[in-house]
Amino acid sequence: MTTLSLFPGFERRRIKTSGAMINLVIGGDGPPLLLLHGNPQTHVMWHKVAPSLARDYTVVCADLRGYGDSSKPRGLPGHANYSKRAMALDMAEAMESLGYLGFHVVGHDRGGRVAHRLARDFGRRVRSLTVLDISPTLKMYQNTTMQFAKAYWHWFFLIQEEPLPETLLQGHGPWWIVRRLGRGKSGLKHFHREAIMDYTRAFRDPRTVHAICEDYRAAATIDLMHDKQDLRRKLRMPVLALWAKHGVVEVLFNCLRDWREVAEDVRGKALNCGHFLAEEKPREVLVELRRFLAPRT
Repeated sequence: MTTLSLFPGFERRRIKTSGAMINLVIGGDGPPLLLLHGNPQTHVMWHKVAPSLARDYTVVCADLRGYGDSSKPRGLPGHANYSKRAMALDMAEAMESLGYLGFHVVGHDRGGRVAHRLARDFGRRVRSLTVLDISPTLKMYQNTTMQFAKAYWHWFFLIQEEPLPETLLQGHGPWWIVRRLGRGKSGLKHFHREAIMDYTRAFRDPRTVHAICEDYRAAATIDLMHDKQDLRRKLRMPVLALWAKHGVVEVLFNCLRDWREVAEDVRGKALNCGHFLAEEKPREVLVELRRFLAPRT
């Protein structure tokens, strides 16, 4: 388990939900703000922005089910226990356990997809939704092209039937982490050594590898079913979409238009960076978050 050296003033908690044990760190004072990480990372990805936000907010950085130091149950037939609905329920229950029935949520990558479902299923609790470098899952699958499949090849690799991806990834954690993080022009220069070590440590656990595969399998099956059921019902809370100017979402999707198809109040912009916004451009992310959140707190 990692230290709190990257999160000064924060404390660690472990909270049992109805489906998992969720590991998180919490710090600060003020309106509650939940930060959800992406793949192949952990809550540590927020270390450049969470301490600053904690000056004005009670910041909760959680490991998603299957990631980091949260529990990693075996996938069920149909992948229901790694659906974004199940993972969002973890977060709603964790926040309720901390005493928060209303909160802001920010999600990057896979965490953005969990945050989207959290806003869907717990609309009265989520005061605002911020998503980093994603368009909605259904939109991205429905608009799959050869260019998208080549750029996001891992989506189609990880959804293959067990045990193919698990077997091929076993023992290759450091290589996988470095390849995923360092795929942009700037390589690994924006990533703290301790953060990379945490991501790699978690990925060495075969249960993490399996959980990540189940996360993606759910996204290609049960999550799409849930998303289709919600097509006629738009999100009512304010939505901020930030995406990478040098990324796939910028090139192949219209991020603002995509989110306006599923939400009533959407604003956002591209930041001059690659996929990992909070680590590549933390100051810019902080500026946009503060501007978006301030009138709502």
